[in-house]
Amino acid sequence: MGDRGALHLRLIELVHASPLLTRALDAARDVDAPDWLIGSGVLRDLVWDQAHGRDEPAPPKDVDLVFFDATDLTPAREEAIRAALAARAPDIPWDVSNQAAVHLWYPRVFAVDVDPLTSSADGVATWPETATAVAVRLLSDDTIDVVAPYGLDDLFGLVCRRNPLRVTVEEYRRRVTSKRIAERWPRVRIEE
Repeated sequence: MGDRGALHLRLIELVHASPLLTRALDAARDVDAPDWLIGSGVLRDLVWDQAHGRDEPAPPKDVDLVFFDATDLTPAREEAIRAALAARAPDIPWDVSNQAAVHLWYPRVFAVDVDPLTSSADGVATWPETATAVAVRLLSDDTIDVVAPYGLDDLFGLVCRRNPLRVTVEEYRRRVTSKRIAERWPRVRIEE
């Protein structure tokens, strides 16, 4: 199976061991937004907290669920998905984003024009750090699908590295500081 397969299996084991993530995945599968994935910081926190010996990870600021629906790019579509998720798991701090609409708001927020994305996995590939460009989905047969366009080496290797595909150096530095990476996970190597 090799290292790539071993890291995928390790991530799946950690997700299955997380009551929060198992409930989030069950709720997301019930809602079944088109091409949905859960990922980013909630997975980074899970892996890095475990690597730092924390049996009880800190509650996440949010649980990012992305989906892809090119037929409805309105904020109301995202809100409908968020409300459906909240009805099933009200204690989870859901953050919902339609990846089909990113190109509409990204220039306003980050002052950079971007091409439309083609799928949720395409969106994951643009997330700011390689260690957070990871997402999972619970399939109908209860297996977990892992989407990791840059692999899982940085996530499990405790490396914080800028994804140059979209995020600027300045935004990356701001994120590293605001997320208190060095303070929260002192064993993480922060790459400039």
